[in-house]
Amino acid sequence: MSDRPWIMRTYAGHSSAQESNLLFRKNLSRGQTGLSIAFDLPTQCGYDADHPLARGEVGKVGVPISSLADLELLFDGIPLEEANTSMTINAPAAWLLALYIALADRRGVDKAVLRGTVQNDVLKEYLARGTWIVGPEPGLRLTADLIEYTVAEMPKFSPINLCSYHLREAGATAVQEVAFTLANAIAVLDAIDVPHEVMPSVVGRISFFCNAGIRFIEETCKMRVFTRLWDRITKERYGVEDPKLRRFRCGVQVHSLGLTAEQPENNLTRIVLESLGVLLSRDARARALQLPAWNEAHGLPRAWDQQWSLRIQQILAYETDLLEYPDLFEGSHVIEAKTAEMEAQAWQEIERMLERGGAVAGIADGSTSAALLASSAQRMAAIASGEQVVVGKNRFRDGEPSPLLASDEGAVVSVNPKSQAEQIARLQKHRASRDQAAVAAALAELEEALRGEHNVMPASIACAHAGVTTGEWSEAIREVFGAWRGQSGLAPGIHASPGASDAKARVSEVSQQLGRRLRLLLGKPGLDGHTGGAQQVALVARDAGWEVIYSGIRWTPEEIAAAAMQEDVDLVGLSILSGSHMDLVPAVLGKVDVPVVVGGIIPEKDASRLREQGVAAVYTPADHDVGLIVTQMTDIVARANGVL
Repeated sequence: MSDRPWIMRTYAGHSSAQESNLLFRKNLSRGQTGLSIAFDLPTQCGYDADHPLARGEVGKVGVPISSLADLELLFDGIPLEEANTSMTINAPAAWLLALYIALADRRGVDKAVLRGTVQNDVLKEYLARGTWIVGPEPGLRLTADLIEYTVAEMPKFSPINLCSYHLREAGATAVQEVAFTLANAIAVLDAIDVPHEVMPSVVGRISFFCNAGIRFIEETCKMRVFTRLWDRITKERYGVEDPKLRRFRCGVQVHSLGLTAEQPENNLTRIVLESLGVLLSRDARARALQLPAWNEAHGLPRAWDQQWSLRIQQILAYETDLLEYPDLFEGSHVIEAKTAEMEAQAWQEIERMLERGGAVAGIADGSTSAALLASSAQRMAAIASGEQVVVGKNRFRDGEPSPLLASDEGAVVSVNPKSQAEQIARLQKHRASRDQAAVAAALAELEEALRGEHNVMPASIACAHAGVTTGEWSEAIREVFGAWRGQSGLAPGIHASPGASDAKARVSEVSQQLGRRLRLLLGKPGLDGHTGGAQQVALVARDAGWEVIYSGIRWTPEEIAAAAMQEDVDLVGLSILSGSHMDLVPAVLGKVDVPVVVGGIIPEKDASRLREQGVAAVYTPADHDVGLIVTQMTDIVARANGVL
């Protein structure tokens, strides 16, 4: 008898709850078997749509959810008792689950029958994506509260997806992906406050969300390493005797970082191969899979693009004989040797982290971030030098133009610019229509739970029913625990060679002509927390001779402009990967008197508009040679000062 297919998901959501609802229902009608909700950055970071930091970000990378009223629209016509819902939400995971439970209450659905998961892995946010609300320790407390609540009250719901996916996107190697994720898992389980006899049930509810890269053999072995080490940790550290409860349960998305803007049709081959890396090995097979679209390096994919990714899964599950056999790699000397090698390396890294205080200590002292940055720098340098071949990017670049990019309707979705105004209007109408006394009472109950040792979930559910907004819930968290910005500097021991060597001579020449060291301000306006690209530019520029001022994430355009003037810089570089460039870049341009360059996932039509508005250069994922970028930035400063 064949195995059952894995849960098939498409990561989706944008613009508004109504539009996302239509997309969800369409995907389900086409054979998708689970929902995977993308939330916009204000929701992920705990801000309402009218907060200053939300400018330009509403509805761009996901659906905005400001209150229970929005969630009602999002799930209109979708039976909660039948749905299997995955929510990619971390710092406000307790809040979004509270909204989901409150929606079930209103529909008369028992929360005990709800199925799905929230990502809820806040620790990796401090390392990879930056969608935190408060610091690591109180963030971990919220994570633990949610897990403890669901284990007691929601037997079919998975309370956390410990997420290696975003660590890999931030630059982790396959071994680091395993080690850092399992170290995070240990920190989470250590924070759980339940009787000893309940811990096996907690372990049995833990799941993971992994990444699948292009190195097929290595990725296959990586998943087997995850399986073995999780079994070892849960048995030896937490005393779980039942092997079923020690099983490594995971969903997977394939490696978006590996998708190319150049010759994007090649991404289909990459996506299929990366899928097989987590499906062929029956003993380490993903239980859920979601695939990116072929054109995500260009922008937000259309429904047709997402359908294509769903069809890949369906063909693998229903047309092939993939599910009809035991583990194909059992007894393979090659797979066993590589798995054993990676297992030893990952375990050594885990032990090293535990000796230094564990995952939270690695976040606090910056050592884990530094390791990710170093690995990312090595990867970028290998691609730039040609040592790591990427077809269409650094080899076999000549080819026919892609007809898939020539559609009259455009190759990606453009979010309606009216979406933010409409969401703000709905939010303001919601605030005006609710019982303000009930809101105040619910928030007071929440604050009492936060300051004491009470589980935060019951109070959060009460807030959801009262009409509390995402921003108000999060602000209560910040009020109790304090806001957190995190480390923003570049580790001094990490170098970007050989990327910097190509630019160093030009930087030295222009610096001598101007009689000063060149000064660069790198800023990330808005809420985009993906810092890898900006940090690589900062690293190469610093090693090439620039003085680099980089203060991390979450700054308004006004704050960036003021810092540029105060620091007397020669160039401002803006990094925006959330699609909000047309809103945020012009707000900086008008307030600085030095050249501005921009990097991000920016369609050519937007790049042309930005250049017309005065941006000196626009860089996209197609610009992989960071040394060349730094040289070009140096030339821009030279031209602006008349010394070229």
